Amino acid sequence: MFKNIDAEQIIIGDNVVIEPSASIKGMNGKAKRILIGDNVYIGNDVQILCDEFEILDYSKLHHHTNFHGSRPLTIGYNCWIGQYSIIDCMGGTSIGNNCGIGAHSQLWSHIRFGDTLEGCQYKSEAPLQIGNDVWFVGHCIVSPITAEDKSMALAGSVVTKKMEYNKIYAGTPAVCISDKIGNQFEAKTIESKLEKMLGYLKEWGGDLKEIKIVTTSEEMNEGNTITYFNVNDRTYTKKQSKAEISFMKFLLPYRAKFVPLST
Repeated sequence: MFKNIDAEQIIIGDNVVIEPSASIKGMNGKAKRILIGDNVYIGNDVQILCDEFEILDYSKLHHHTNFHGSRPLTIGYNCWIGQYSIIDCMGGTSIGNNCGIGAHSQLWSHIRFGDTLEGCQYKSEAPLQIGNDVWFVGHCIVSPITAEDKSMALAGSVVTKKMEYNKIYAGTPAVCISDKIGNQFEAKTIESKLEKMLGYLKEWGGDLKEIKIVTTSEEMNEGNTITYFNVNDRTYTKKQSKAEISFMKFLLPYRAKFVPLST
């Protein structure tokens, strides 16, 4: 058990690395619940001060990142959070799967400081909801907004309004510029995805008997030791074999991202 976690309920997966200088606890003492999935990395001097905190498989929190708040903070699969970033959950924060938050970014779910007795009007808390495949490139400041799946904010953006599906934003305040530069993602055929994944499998060069690339769920057999990767819905049959972990780490963070079939 890691000595730098202080919580009433602690659930930690396999192959987790938490650097000794990291600290994980609640806002004012013990956290209620800490859940850390398999193959998660939490770097040097990471500070997590959350009463309820969850982070899933293969996500990485790089050094000197800060997470704090009294409401739940959840981070999905395959997320990458760069150094010196701040993520607040006073209003509640959820981050989906496959998200990237570049270094020195700040994500906020509350505003509170001015003297309300004196008449300060700015005190609020609201949920910050980030979908799947969202990317804040770096040095972004984000208000309690909803960022829909595959949306993206370029470096230095100050995001104050909803980010729509697969749109790209930039500026202060950030505005959509997809009409000028396109979207973050372009449509790909299943055939092209299969061809690219087979190329990645060959490039990886590991035990090819343990990994199989498929295009339908019917081809995925959970009853054997092979790990199946479905390029159609981006799922895989999680077995935690050495070959599977090696291949997943080879794919992340920019080649391909998959989540376990049962999620």
